[in-house]
Amino acid sequence: MSISEAGSTAPAIAADAVERLSSVPLSWRHKAVPAAANGITAGDFIQARHTLADLQTPLLTLDGRALENNADRLAAWCAEKGVKLAPHGKTTMAPQLWAEQLERGAWGITLANYAQLRVAHQFGVRRLQLANSLTDPRAIEWVASVVGAEQTILSWVDSVDTVDLIGRTLEGAGGSTVLDVLVELGAHGGRTGARGLDAALEVARAAAASPHLRLVGVSGYEGSLAHTADADALAAVRGYLGQMLELHRTLLAEGLYGSDELIVTAGGSAYFDDVVDVLSPAIGSDGGTTVELLIRSGAYIIHDDGFYRVISPFSRDGGQPFRSAMHGWARVVSQPEPGLALLDAGKRDLPVDEGLPVPQLIGPALGGAMGPLAGAEITAVNDQHSFLRFDPATTTVRTGDVVRLGLSHPCTAFDKWTLIPVLADTDGDQTVVDLIHTFF
Repeated sequence: MSISEAGSTAPAIAADAVERLSSVPLSWRHKAVPAAANGITAGDFIQARHTLADLQTPLLTLDGRALENNADRLAAWCAEKGVKLAPHGKTTMAPQLWAEQLERGAWGITLANYAQLRVAHQFGVRRLQLANSLTDPRAIEWVASVVGAEQTILSWVDSVDTVDLIGRTLEGAGGSTVLDVLVELGAHGGRTGARGLDAALEVARAAAASPHLRLVGVSGYEGSLAHTADADALAAVRGYLGQMLELHRTLLAEGLYGSDELIVTAGGSAYFDDVVDVLSPAIGSDGGTTVELLIRSGAYIIHDDGFYRVISPFSRDGGQPFRSAMHGWARVVSQPEPGLALLDAGKRDLPVDEGLPVPQLIGPALGGAMGPLAGAEITAVNDQHSFLRFDPATTTVRTGDVVRLGLSHPCTAFDKWTLIPVLADTDGDQTVVDLIHTFF
């Protein structure tokens, strides 16, 4: 089994499996589409050239032009830097968007758990990375049953106990499969990962000694160490990445790797520039050994009007930023007191964990003319309602009006929708050009 680009002519994802989503009948299970669409296939709905005006609130939409811009932008940047992208598919759990990323040269798709791996396997994604440890015996057995010449699944190990658990499980299953793993370096106060170089080396030595594992690289996640882009945060991120580089070099020096095709991987959507800057010295070929650097940015393809708009490297470098490709739409259902309007979208519909929705525009109808909603804000969100506060002396809000909302954090937006309409251009051509299916 090869973890490189070479060694297989199989497609990166099964195009026929993705295409079959267009045959899914729309029904009451898809809250994004109106009752009149019941029984119509997703493909026929798109062919009918419906527009935003044909949909209903509450609603989450995607912007086709922004999606394309963001996907192209990071793909070009990775090619320029000589690094690979293994986007974190857990952000969208949308095989249609995974296909767009893979068509632009992504190495494969990263996922977070066993259930997500099964979704990706069902859609024929050939290269998968589990950014986590396999500790469920059923998950270990399943991975061992599907890996082979046309299926790569990398997973992480961060303790000797995990190495032993995988080994015992495979031994008990009686198979001869050897699983590819990366040793995960963590940091104090971070998420998973061996705490410090000495602990990581102990894990690596155990993996190298196991007859059931093949150590093929080093992994980590810098995003759990910082949440801002100030000097202290960036210093913490870069210091940690430097330790990852040191660990990789130590594993090379000790001859602990079990392959001549190696991977070093880090990088979410907040600090991928620092990841590439610090870890790029690991890239290259030497003495028959090839090292690839994989970044795992996932939120970038959607971006947002909140957390990522501020912290993304392309926002911070003064160049061309990503564009937010998601918007919420909510209708005024009540005005129980002056200056307060209740909207029909809440926590069950829109993300709130990285900041409340931000009112952008208001108008009398979905898909109709809208104007700025200056001075208004969402001050609280319940399960099914948002509290819109405004100055009634300067702002007119009517029951039935529709508000367009800027959102923060795509990772907790997509999981609320089984189907998400894509508009050609939210600010221009609001034709529905696709329906994105999610699998959470």
